[in-house]
Amino acid sequence: MTGMTGMTTAADYAWLKERYELLLEAYCVTLVRDITPEELLRELGAEGRMRIVGVDGLAGPSYEVSRPARQFAGAAATGRWTLMVEFNGYLGVTDAAMLPVSRGRRVVSHFLNVNAVDRFCWYEDGDLRLHFQPLFADERHGSRPDELLDAMRESGFDLAERDEDGDHDAYYAALTGASFALAHRLTGIRLTPELFATAEFLCGVAPVPRG
Repeated sequence: MTGMTGMTTAADYAWLKERYELLLEAYCVTLVRDITPEELLRELGAEGRMRIVGVDGLAGPSYEVSRPARQFAGAAATGRWTLMVEFNGYLGVTDAAMLPVSRGRRVVSHFLNVNAVDRFCWYEDGDLRLHFQPLFADERHGSRPDELLDAMRESGFDLAERDEDGDHDAYYAALTGASFALAHRLTGIRLTPELFATAEFLCGVAPVPRG
């Protein structure tokens, strides 16, 4: 697949559980190519601007100001990409928000909430090419649902059919790491403890569009 890069696996992201346990309880992480943090927040219609250094600093404002239809998000530049992080948010996997942002660009996002609802999305040039629930990676949707099968396996996803009534708790940490690894392969951006600790986020509160 054109643009595939990187060789990290789920095991390379064990530091997330050790250092960012609160984030992993409910998060959305998004990478958008060829856009600045300022441009991304503007395209999302975000109001207010504040700067916060480090992912940890996003937690307090996120839980204070986010509402069901409005989400606090922080955006930081990393190379030609912008990293957007949401605590307890879902803007990055909301099709009505990200499909317009993806026109002329690649967007890769993944999400997990406290109810164990999860989603991985690959948007490209106004098209949702792939989306799936990491826990049930055998069920894939989008315009190119099977293009990343090798990369998904190598990242740590189980592509075999799973029992919906089974005990899934033991899988979530590994699946979160697999989502980060697959995002690395699609973007070339490896998220590290150093980046999470030092990134300067431009933050705002954006409406979550319906549909």
